[in-house]
Amino acid sequence: MGHQILYALVARGNVVLAESSVVSGNAHMVAHRILARLPPDDQRVSYSQERHWFHILISDGITYMCMADEGMGRCLPFGFLEDVRQRFSANYGHSASSAIAYEYNTDFSPQLTERMDFWSNNPRADSIGRLREDISEVKGIMIQNIEKVLDRGEKIDLLVNRTDALQEESFAFRRDAREVRRTFWWKNVRLGVFIAFLLLLLVYVVVALFCGPLLSGCA
Repeated sequence: MGHQILYALVARGNVVLAESSVVSGNAHMVAHRILARLPPDDQRVSYSQERHWFHILISDGITYMCMADEGMGRCLPFGFLEDVRQRFSANYGHSASSAIAYEYNTDFSPQLTERMDFWSNNPRADSIGRLREDISEVKGIMIQNIEKVLDRGEKIDLLVNRTDALQEESFAFRRDAREVRRTFWWKNVRLGVFIAFLLLLLVYVVVALFCGPLLSGCA
């Protein structure tokens, strides 16, 4: 599993309208604390935190944020954010200006998850991201340590736990494997019974040719 986008949200100010995460931990708590301290102006900025970056795109009063592995760079995450911005604007437009917290979570969270997977794993994503994002523009995006956006002296530890997701995937794999084995076992049993029946029927037909249908001729 390579570098990934692990968490994403869409918000108006500090009101989260939709979010999605593919890992457990406190990424959403860190994101919400960053969100509460962001200026409302349109901007693109990245905040580094250990091995992860929070990338932020603010456009027309709506904040699009994602957390990605540091090794993913900035081109793909900002391509993802621009993709999300276009989809969110097309779906909700001006209605987002009066939406309540998590109003779009049911509908838009699955889209966030699907787009995170695409921009993390699809080979086409890199070429799309480079077409969509001017490289010099991405390089010019301000990068700060996450402590810059928090109150002076405030410390925050980002906890990212991929174990739960991996365990769930492993459990699902084992469960599916058991189902497959059980299905094949029953197919083999039915096939064996059917073949045995055909053999008995064949033996009966051969014997009946010489002994009659009731086998009385061979008594």
